[in-house]
Amino acid sequence: MARAGITAGCRLFLLLMALAAVPEAQAGAQKEEKLSASVRAVLQRAVSDQAAPRAAFSSQREADAWLGEMSQRLSRFIPDNAYRRDFLVTVHYEATRAGLDPQLVLGLIEVESKFRKYAVSNVGALGYMQVMPFWKKSIGARDHDLFHLRTNLRYGCTILRYYLDMERGDLFRALGRYNGSLGRPEYPYRVRSAWRRHWEYKPLLSSANAR
Repeated sequence: MARAGITAGCRLFLLLMALAAVPEAQAGAQKEEKLSASVRAVLQRAVSDQAAPRAAFSSQREADAWLGEMSQRLSRFIPDNAYRRDFLVTVHYEATRAGLDPQLVLGLIEVESKFRKYAVSNVGALGYMQVMPFWKKSIGARDHDLFHLRTNLRYGCTILRYYLDMERGDLFRALGRYNGSLGRPEYPYRVRSAWRRHWEYKPLLSSANAR
């Protein structure tokens, strides 16, 4: 009986250790705020556009260079090559559309969800960019699927842009709002660190600029 008890205890210990090793979604505790009618209208238009995503690059050479480099870096998180490329094209499109640096968005996603499509935080935030469901009611539609790649990135980029505008370009404060930890440094520093260490990118110089 004692042996059986020890075995059961060991199994419980191993199970708890395994659960502890699973990375949690980090954030998405944005605070639901009352939006003015004009702000709500702008955000609703931002999330409702149905134009097909495309890579927003000045040339095919630039697109190939960025996608090739970022795909190599992202492969440890997303092994499937075709999906990884689709993901990157969508990130670049949605970030650029919102006036954000795509590399910043990649850093934020790394911190938020470790690039897990179905990540759920302990406060109910969903998907790659850990979007809180109340945003569907505020600026979208109740049937929007926040686990859908483009929908999640559209919401996340729109929300971060909104916070940046609210904070007059102060990225530190905007990231704090995005995480629901305004005024505390941990989350903005983690995103900035991931951005700078893993996703910072200097585009290739064109032949004209290289001379």
